[in-house]
Amino acid sequence: MTSQAFAPQSDDAAGTTTDHDETGLATQIVAKLCHDFISPAGAMSSALDLMTDPDSADMHADALDLMQQSAAKMVAMVRYARVAYGAATSNQNFSGDELKTTVTDLLAGGRASIDWQIPGGDYAKPHARILVNLAYVAVGALPTGGTATLSAQRADGHLILTTVSEGPRARLKPEAVQGLSGAELTDGLPGQWIQPHWLWRSVRGQGGTLQVSTDENRVELVARLPLSTNG
Repeated sequence: MTSQAFAPQSDDAAGTTTDHDETGLATQIVAKLCHDFISPAGAMSSALDLMTDPDSADMHADALDLMQQSAAKMVAMVRYARVAYGAATSNQNFSGDELKTTVTDLLAGGRASIDWQIPGGDYAKPHARILVNLAYVAVGALPTGGTATLSAQRADGHLILTTVSEGPRARLKPEAVQGLSGAELTDGLPGQWIQPHWLWRSVRGQGGTLQVSTDENRVELVARLPLSTNG
């Protein structure tokens, strides 16, 4: 088993964050969102073309079905992005049920299944943001299917969020490992790096730690966060 603990430093300890760094990060996030949105948006556009084409009357039912599925996917993506990337204010809370719906709606239809063991109750926005990003990375570690188990517990003044991804060929891509360690992207795919890196930055912003453990067909992520949040 390989285990790595990433104890995010404060901005003062790590050095001053430059405008260039922030601009680069924003650029990568926007690029990922555009990449994610283009598929359902394109499908809705194609469905509209079919529904307004008098020569395709026999396909209107299929076009309507495609429209409904694509619209649902787009709404799920927007709701997820609101939690995963939106401004973190400590006075905004999300219920456990709301977060479950946000995650399961986004990832429905994929090869991996989700075992949601997160207790009910309210979660502050910074904690909710970290949880949904953890879920995304955990499911992404299962390219050929499997189960991502999500759990949470409160102990010693901390919220401990854990994901365990188990399945054939469960793994983290090198770009994801870079992101989770806080390393800047070098050679690799930006789309595979940005969400893990955003997760690392979110944990760092709350003064927490991130533990990553990998074994054959198994990946575990543990975020340990102070219960008191930073706005």
